[in-house]
Amino acid sequence: MFFDSHAHYDDKRFDTDREALLESMQQKKVSYILNAASNTDSSLQGINLAKEYDFVYASVGVHPHDAAEITEETMQVLEEYIKQPKVVAVGEIGLDYYYDYSPRDVQQYWFRRQIQLARDVKKPIIIHMRDATQDTMNIVMEEKAFEVGGVFHCYSGSLEIAKQILQMGMYISIAGPITFKNATKAVEVVKAVPMDRLLIETDAPYLTPAPYRGKRNDSSFIHYTAQKVADIKGISIEEVAKQTMQNTFSLFGIKR
Repeated sequence: MFFDSHAHYDDKRFDTDREALLESMQQKKVSYILNAASNTDSSLQGINLAKEYDFVYASVGVHPHDAAEITEETMQVLEEYIKQPKVVAVGEIGLDYYYDYSPRDVQQYWFRRQIQLARDVKKPIIIHMRDATQDTMNIVMEEKAFEVGGVFHCYSGSLEIAKQILQMGMYISIAGPITFKNATKAVEVVKAVPMDRLLIETDAPYLTPAPYRGKRNDSSFIHYTAQKVADIKGISIEEVAKQTMQNTFSLFGIKR
């Protein structure tokens, strides 16, 4: 049984079959799902999904793509949302210089503010980092995000940076791209990262693993990622499932 540590079931691509899909997850060996937020609307939708489904948890936060839309009122809304009983993290937050949908200085400012919120409420963070490695790492260090812990989701960085993340006591999450033929750098990272610091995720509906690349992703495909991790580590998929679930419980303070 798997814990999909990062998915987006508030996404419009699930509007036609969200309920049926979520209700089928237990049969598909997915025990738990964390619905990661991208803005205040999706934060609220994630909270509502967590209320409806016992196996769903939620994070609240604003993705760097939407950083230009954040105001002080937004932060007040997040402060209220994070009080909900099944909200276990602040995220996904971070920096994205690949698309640059929001100005970089604005992304940096609100990344810092959301880390500060996480520290205030003693919740871990879920970090989005794309083409912004050094600035992300600097902000994480300067804001002492490691004091509350967190995960670099869908990690695609170097082994060198992965080692720095581990030194901070934070986690690295692996998603569908590990199954792609060109995933040499990711394979190197998985080989080196201890099993007690790895999470697995789908990032559904994005990043569908091979052999379904290009189609809508959902949590039932997480076993492809788990199997690839097992192959790289030379262990069973059952060991991957058990350890990554334990890691996800530990990071997010979930007691079952």
